[in-house]
Amino acid sequence: MTRIVPAELPNGASAWRSKAREIAVREVVPLAAAIDREDRVPERVVSALREGGLFGLGIPRAWDGSGGDARSIAAVLEELARGSAAVAVLLAVHLSVCASPILEWGTDAQREKYLRPLARGGGIGAFGLTEPNAGSDAASLATRYAREASGFRLRGTKMFTSNGVSAGAILVFATRDPALGHGGISAFIVPPGTPGFSVSQRLDKLGLRGSETTELVLENVPVPPDALLGPEGAGLKVALSALAGGRIGIASCALGVAEAAFEEMLRSVRANDEPWKRTLVARAFTDLASARALVATAAERRDAGAPSATEASAAKLVASRAAVSIASSGIDVAGAEGVRSHAVAARLLRDARVFPIVEGTTEIQELILGRHLLDPARFPNI
Repeated sequence: MTRIVPAELPNGASAWRSKAREIAVREVVPLAAAIDREDRVPERVVSALREGGLFGLGIPRAWDGSGGDARSIAAVLEELARGSAAVAVLLAVHLSVCASPILEWGTDAQREKYLRPLARGGGIGAFGLTEPNAGSDAASLATRYAREASGFRLRGTKMFTSNGVSAGAILVFATRDPALGHGGISAFIVPPGTPGFSVSQRLDKLGLRGSETTELVLENVPVPPDALLGPEGAGLKVALSALAGGRIGIASCALGVAEAAFEEMLRSVRANDEPWKRTLVARAFTDLASARALVATAAERRDAGAPSATEASAAKLVASRAAVSIASSGIDVAGAEGVRSHAVAARLLRDARVFPIVEGTTEIQELILGRHLLDPARFPNI
């Protein structure tokens, strides 16, 4: 089969795609079933990402990064997700919603202290925004921070934090006073091991097994003044800028799962061809092509420095839907074999089903798009 990929990508993205594909084929694909079964990404795979320079993608070489742009990151995440969605999500979170905000919002001292080790792969980045009772509405955060002579003190609980167990640095969002709304929210860089910080549980999930999803507890955690990322009260801006890139990253992961599901579907149909199955193949092809075009557009706009939140939401929305639709159709064409717990088609469907939820649900993406398209004066593309 000829894969539905661009023949050529600019700015070295093709080389990064090839490197990621080689790592995926050699290290990820043979372990994909074990990663899902054991709910763990082996150190062997993490080491391969580190040695390949993938933890430094999108980070300038001045900070020990590997260079590359949004199109490079999208291509790498897609290739990794074709092998294991969990491996791709581990890297997506690290790059898009931890390292990137530190690069954009941090001081040189913060970049030296936190970004340089992240770029080397000496630690994995995590992002702590969601709470047990605060998901889509950031203004309802219950995690609080208070100023004190030595810096700040944080207390609260974060839920569904990816990479929480292995994190070398976690972005934590907290409010000084809920009455201040969005203006009361600030962002902090919290290293694990800080007194009062703990991982209270690792969550067992339907899909993306192997990706660490955790609950974090902050019990009067003291952080120094230089833990504040960006100006005080600018936490929502930090979060939104991170999520724009994060949604392109997650869309790329969903695209990789959609492509793997499409390839699995073709194998099933070729083994037992029937006319009705060809209809599903045709639908899957168009869904996949549409998702790929939107992901490419969002990444290109981000590389150009153009507003990309609208395009990121559209890419995340369509790629997530494509992954679910194609993986579901893959079960249909596989028949009884597809629903067996060890079947590749079953794993792909479980992984796909998570993407419409993470990094903003389908409904949130539709709300964002509706606002941007119908009331751009109040809700501009950013």
